[in-house]
Amino acid sequence: MSSAHISLALRRLVEERAAFRCEYCLLPASVAFLRPHEADHIVAEKHGGATEAKNLALACWRCNRHKGTDLASLDPATSDLTRLFNPRTQVWHVHVRLEGAQLVGITAEGRTTVRLLRLDTPERTIERQRLISLGHYPQTP
Repeated sequence: MSSAHISLALRRLVEERAAFRCEYCLLPASVAFLRPHEADHIVAEKHGGATEAKNLALACWRCNRHKGTDLASLDPATSDLTRLFNPRTQVWHVHVRLEGAQLVGITAEGRTTVRLLRLDTPERTIERQRLISLGHYPQTP
């Protein structure tokens, strides 16, 4: 949880800019029944990140919990310390692609983010497959 207050207007901007879907896994907010999507600090407050539009991303609760305050992790392909995907400065489809219902990292940042946020677990892949079959999961960001 953030210690800074995110105003309703700022939250609305974050939601609209993200087209009401998680900016990490693309899960639409309209199908997130357990918990609403959250405005996530890309650079956590404890690392000096500000509560402003350019440092906020819309995240589903699972992506946000797995990301936590992390800025980087080890690339599973190279073991190099690698920054996580940043939705404000990077383009999703350059770093991650949808293969069937599987999210696959195609760059160091993409691979690292997919692994750390656990975007490729069987449960999440099954959920995406169901949403795709119902026409509720975006095929392109």
